[in-house]
Amino acid sequence: MTLQIILLFLGLAGLYYGAEWLVTGSARFAYALHIKPVVIGLTIVAFGTSMPELVTSVIAGIKHFNDIAVGNIVGSNIANIALILGLSAIVRPLKIDMNLLTRDMPVMIGCSCFLYFISWDGVLSRWEGIALFVGIVTYTFYVYIAAISDSRAIASEHPEVEELIGTSHNGILKDVILIVVGLVALVAGAHFLVHAAVYIAKVMGISELVIGLTVIAVGTSLPELATSVVASIRKQADISVGNIVGSNIFNILSVLGVAAMIQPIMVNPISLRLDMPVMLFFSIILVPLITWKFVLTRLQGLFLLSGYGVYVYWLFK
Repeated sequence: MTLQIILLFLGLAGLYYGAEWLVTGSARFAYALHIKPVVIGLTIVAFGTSMPELVTSVIAGIKHFNDIAVGNIVGSNIANIALILGLSAIVRPLKIDMNLLTRDMPVMIGCSCFLYFISWDGVLSRWEGIALFVGIVTYTFYVYIAAISDSRAIASEHPEVEELIGTSHNGILKDVILIVVGLVALVAGAHFLVHAAVYIAKVMGISELVIGLTVIAVGTSLPELATSVVASIRKQADISVGNIVGSNIFNILSVLGVAAMIQPIMVNPISLRLDMPVMLFFSIILVPLITWKFVLTRLQGLFLLSGYGVYVYWLFK
């Protein structure tokens, strides 16, 4: 049991640092090839923060741990809104940009509803995976066009890209090595995490679905947690909220899309009755909370955080 706990934390560390190294190396490598920072932000950085979820769900799906594959994404999306946005708002109230309300949040809610609809037959097929993946390609292109037409978006939505490429003193070879090491760390971390989580779940008599919805979901959301809380502290609310909304969209369309294309994923009926409706609830309730004063207040953050606590309590009771 002690060994499995060690492997669990090694897996989480591998996912976190693997994503960091992959994003940093890829961003610098792309910039060396004279690719625009906005393109790097909308592709490499956006996909990079969802890499822990992607690799974990793909490996879980291949090994037929379907509850972990689906629970990881549904649980991550719930944690992103209720836990991470809740904490970020408690740290500092978050002022919301209108673009999030008119462009990104409807897409997030639509993706959540679409996932719920296609899951009702109990399986995410390869064709449904393709449909989801086409959705992420379309969304990325749409956001890219919107960013190009709005010069402020280029400067404000992905300042982390400027930090990555602005401090680069490495050669291309070092960037490639960083990319490779990051990918290896991600795959190894996901393997350790899934293996240890399944073992611990069996020993403690907890279902794989609950482990996927909680431990693995929060663990793979560490990049989003770090980014959003730090952005909140720095008074960069657009990044804090945009990171969460964008991540939820990517999780559904990209992560589950790729995972289902590789291996059809069975959906647990419990997820359809409880977890996906909870994901939909937090996605939808965010709209009236934000549109009230276009600020996510500390009290609203406490409401979201309390809601997450109630949900987790319900899972383990």
